[in-house]
Amino acid sequence: MTSTVLEVQNLEKVYRTIAAVKSISFSVSPGEIVGLLGPNGAGKTTSISMVLGILEPTGGTVLIDGIDVSKERSKALERTNFAAVYAQMPGNLSVYHNLYIFGLIYGVKNLRARIEEVLVEFELERFRNIKAGVLSSGEQTRAGLAKAMLNRPKLLLLDEPTASLDPSSARLIRERIRNFATAGQGGVLWTSHNMHEVEEVCDRVLFLSHGKIILEGNPKTLPSEHGKKNLEELFITVAREPLSLSLSE
Repeated sequence: MTSTVLEVQNLEKVYRTIAAVKSISFSVSPGEIVGLLGPNGAGKTTSISMVLGILEPTGGTVLIDGIDVSKERSKALERTNFAAVYAQMPGNLSVYHNLYIFGLIYGVKNLRARIEEVLVEFELERFRNIKAGVLSSGEQTRAGLAKAMLNRPKLLLLDEPTASLDPSSARLIRERIRNFATAGQGGVLWTSHNMHEVEEVCDRVLFLSHGKIILEGNPKTLPSEHGKKNLEELFITVAREPLSLSLSE
């Protein structure tokens, strides 16, 4: 039993002469939701891709539930899952068949019973036999989250999970993810450009700028610590004038 579900140590990614991620270190604890924030091009998706083992780091270490991804990738990823609005399930398969196939891939025990549980949890019972490709964006997002919860992951990675959703659908998704974390089943690493959502959901945030973590703290108190009214104003400053924050510390 480890004290963290994710431990990132000196993680780097360099493309020829361009450093997309510059020696970042952070952790996610069980029951914690950590927001990975920053403007487009800051290195968020690259970092998540390295955590997932999709991209090979130039340097550094990623430990998931104490397991080194570079040495035991399959074992580490058994404890992980992922959801994003751009990573939709195969549209020609029904919701149930998608969940069944992904459940087999993850080796989920008592799979049929587990599928019934996530269908209920994400209000997908009436869509079980509907092809995923004809679902609305909100329904597809709920199906993607159901897939991501199937194996009860130790680490749940979410890249803009509520982007393009209406307020009602987004609220449902936030509630389900918050419930997952507070139940103590695992930790969550969440990227978002919706600062109001981040303030509501996240326990801690990390601000990335040009591949570096420049700020870290509680999303409710971090803005005032840097003379900003709210998280959105702080985000804008990070996007436009990151050096001014570094100089003020």
